[in-house]
Amino acid sequence: MRAEAKLGLALLLTPLLLWLSLLIIIPHINMLFIALRERVAVATYETSPANFLTFFREPLYMWTFVRTALMSVMATVITLVIAFPVSYYIAKIAKGRRKSGLFLLCLVPFWVSELVRTFGWMILLRETGVVSNVLQYLGLVQGPVEMLYNDAAIMVGLVYTSMLFMVVPLVTTMESLDDAVIEAGYDLGGSGPSILREIIIPHATPGIVSGSIVVFMLSLGNYLTPTMLGGKESLWFTELIYSQFIVRFNWELGAAFGFMLLILSSVIVWGMLRLTGQTLEKTMG
Repeated sequence: MRAEAKLGLALLLTPLLLWLSLLIIIPHINMLFIALRERVAVATYETSPANFLTFFREPLYMWTFVRTALMSVMATVITLVIAFPVSYYIAKIAKGRRKSGLFLLCLVPFWVSELVRTFGWMILLRETGVVSNVLQYLGLVQGPVEMLYNDAAIMVGLVYTSMLFMVVPLVTTMESLDDAVIEAGYDLGGSGPSILREIIIPHATPGIVSGSIVVFMLSLGNYLTPTMLGGKESLWFTELIYSQFIVRFNWELGAAFGFMLLILSSVIVWGMLRLTGQTLEKTMG
C-alpha cells in the first residue's frame, strides 16, 4: 500500500516537476550562463559580471527600471482601489444570478487575447477614436484629441489588463468573512468606515496582498501594453530587454537585464510582504 501511495504521489508530481524544470529552471540557468558571458572578440567569450555591472553604470537603465517599478506600483494601487468595492459588492451584497452575472462581466474581457483588448483601447483613445469624437460632439474640445502614447494611456491599459487578478483573490477572501461579524460591529455602535477599517480590511489583507503581488508582477513584466499604448518612447524596462535580444542581438546584456528584472522584482515583493507583516504561506493560504 505504501509503494502504491508513493507511485501515485510521483505520478501527481511529475507534470509539475516537468513544468518547473523544462519551462522555468532550465531556461533560467541557461539565461544566467548567457548573462555571465562577455564578448571579447568575434565568437570569443569569457566569464564576467560585466553585463550586470552595465545595468548599474548606465543611468538610463537604472532610471527606466525605477520608472517601470513606480508606474507598476501606481497601477497596482489604482487597481486595488477600483477592485475593492467591486469585490465587496460581489462577495457580500450581490446574491444569486446577479452575483454570477457581475463576476462573469469581470471575466468576459479575458475571453479575448491581450492584443485584441489593447487594440480596443487604441480605437477608443486615438485621435480619430470614439472618445475624441464624443468630446468634440459635446463641444468640450475644439478639435481631435490624441490620448495615446503617454503614461495615462499606459496606466489605463495596465489597470484594465490586471483587474481580474485583483478581483478574484479579494472576492475569495471576502466570501469567507461571516456576515454575523459585520452585523455585530454595527450592533456595537460601529460606523461604516470603522467596520471597514477594523473588520473588513484586516480580514481581506491576504487577498489584498496576493492580488497586489500578482498585479504588480504582471504590470512590471508587461511588454505589449506599454509598447502599443505608450509608443516607442514609453521607456518600459521590458522594452529594453526586447531591444537587446531582438534589435541589437546582444543576448548577453538582454539576459542580464532579464535576471535583474527577476531579482529586483523579487526584492520589491519581499519588501511588500515585510511591510504588511504577511508571509507567502499566509498569502497563498
